[in-house]
Amino acid sequence: MELQGDDLHFKEEAPRSRPGRVVVYLVLALLGIALDWGLISGKVSPPDLFAPTPTPTRSASSWAEEGQAQFIAGNLSAAIEAYKMATRLDPRNGQLWAELARIQVYSSALLPTDEQKFIRRKEALASADKAVETAPDQARSHAIRAFALDWLATSNLASLEESDRWLAEAENEAARALVLSKNDPLALAYYAEVLLDQQKWIQANRFAELAVQYGPDLLDTHRVYAAVLETLGQYNKAIQEYQQAIQLAPNLTFFYLRAGLIYRHLAGTGQANPAFRKTLYNKALDFFDRAAKINQRLGINDPTPYIAIAKTYAQMGEFFIAARNAERALLMDPTNPNTYAELGIIYIKARNYEGSVPVLKCAVQGCTAEEDQAILDDLRKRFTGFDDLKGVPIRPLPLTDRTVGFYYVSYGSVLAALNRCNEALPVLTQVERAYPADSVLMSIVRENRAICHTLATENNASPTATPTPTPTPTP
Repeated sequence: MELQGDDLHFKEEAPRSRPGRVVVYLVLALLGIALDWGLISGKVSPPDLFAPTPTPTRSASSWAEEGQAQFIAGNLSAAIEAYKMATRLDPRNGQLWAELARIQVYSSALLPTDEQKFIRRKEALASADKAVETAPDQARSHAIRAFALDWLATSNLASLEESDRWLAEAENEAARALVLSKNDPLALAYYAEVLLDQQKWIQANRFAELAVQYGPDLLDTHRVYAAVLETLGQYNKAIQEYQQAIQLAPNLTFFYLRAGLIYRHLAGTGQANPAFRKTLYNKALDFFDRAAKINQRLGINDPTPYIAIAKTYAQMGEFFIAARNAERALLMDPTNPNTYAELGIIYIKARNYEGSVPVLKCAVQGCTAEEDQAILDDLRKRFTGFDDLKGVPIRPLPLTDRTVGFYYVSYGSVLAALNRCNEALPVLTQVERAYPADSVLMSIVRENRAICHTLATENNASPTATPTPTPTPTP
């Protein structure tokens, strides 16, 4: 390359020393070496220019909004968890505690066993207690505490003393809520529900009507009014109120189940002609089927709709399809003794006495994991999608007013009819000791003891005889 030009000159300068600049360079070099050593040793973290900015902690109100969305969507378990998060972030917010309690109460209706319902309702009462403690002057807190107390009082596992005490306390809480806000629709609705459970039907109807009047957009008011109308025998109006509740919360299966049960009850009264009865049964099945499909869409493994479908077909006399739905329900929830009991009852109605024994045993006396596995293996031959089920020990149902007629007496009767009296007599004795003053149950016990006595006499006279009497029907 050649440089050209007329004024191209180079000026010669004397060399100069710059000690300050040398010091700066030396310091920067030392800093670079120190930084490299820090990065290598891990004491210094490299900057991440593409790392996301820190996510701020969600607020209590954000969790509450999610809880409401999950509740309306029908996923009550997720709604409960969201509200629990909200109460952890804002534990002094009575409204959050009250809504958590309300959802916990409703969720108990979808639990399969009495024990699970009872535990959930106690949890709801504990949440309602926190609501009243943190917001003692809010009508909503006292109203929802009345709601929790009422459902706890009507639990099958509540003793008579507990039920009376909780109902009285629920009435006081509802009255307190109405003092704080006389037209609060939830307070009016829950007060009506308490009065209904106290068998004060006229007063309950009056308060339920007021609740709907002041809260026409609340599912609670329509639910309670429907329950009052159902008790008063006004079934068509009750179904209309459940339909209103469904419009407000279309994913809550509780309302579909209640409406379906009314249709099934009407069909079973025997007052309608056969064609109309078939129509009523079909309407019941439609509501139960819609509940099952909602659960399927939400990924909720709830056997309740299938049990309702099974009972409906059994009531119609179609035992094969009834048994299939009950079997599916058991495979969906193979740890619940109540489901085993329901399947056993349907087997009895279908005269499948031998098949009823193992499932009723799991419900009444409990069974081992091996016994449970044998039942599951047999059921899986008729269904797909349940290959991974493993047998588990099944705890027996407690002997209560609700279980005695359907489970213990049925199980004892079947065993006696099948000439298995060494197994039947202990069960009959258990019923006898628990209900010595119940004339109906005692007559069934005596009849089955007589069957065992007859069979023992015939077996002694003729060892080859194998009589099979028909089991005593359940009350």
